Order: sequence, then C-alpha cells, then structure tokens
Amino acid sequence: MSTMKIKKGDTVKVIAGKDKDKEGKVIAVDKKKGKVIVEKVNMVVKHTKPSAANQDGGIIQKEAPLDLSNVMYVHKGKATRIGFKMENGKKVRFAKSTGDVID
Repeated sequence: MSTMKIKKGDTVKVIAGKDKDKEGKVIAVDKKKGKVIVEKVNMVVKHTKPSAANQDGGIIQKEAPLDLSNVMYVHKGKATRIGFKMENGKKVRFAKSTGDVID
C-alpha cells in the first residue's frame, strides 16, 4: 500500500457507516490491513473470561477498527483531503482545502 495519509494522533471524522459524522483522535493505525482505531468511535461489546490480567472477566466495551477509506482528516474544524509535497527537501503532508502544511 502507498504512504498512509492518516497517522496516530490525527483528528478524523467518520464519513461512512453507523458512526457517520462522529469525530475522534486516532489511537492506532494498521498499515498492512488499511485500518484505523478512533477514540470513542465504532464501540463494540466484548465478553471476556476471567484471566490473570482481568480477574473479574465480564463485558467490556472497546473500539473496533474502521477502514481507512471511511475516515477523513479534520483541519481547522472541517474534513479535508490530504496530499503530499516536497518542502525544503522534505516530504510533508498538506491539507488540500487550504494548502496548509500539516506536519
């Protein structure tokens, strides 16, 4: 897969699926599968058995991965596409809507 346009720590907006229009911070990115985990989005219920790490077990809620194509980067409060350009001999991401360099 090509270079990832979304990175850990970015704020993204969900553009498709049951959590459409929700925003959150990216917790993890799986480059190989093209998935992202977004804070407080796509929550699922998981039943766990008691173990050494979790004595009680029970029902826990956690974030499930979303496909990368279902999220969009948020820049200055608006969802925008991301591009790459060379600046001072370094490859940087920029917001296509404003042209501002992201990092």
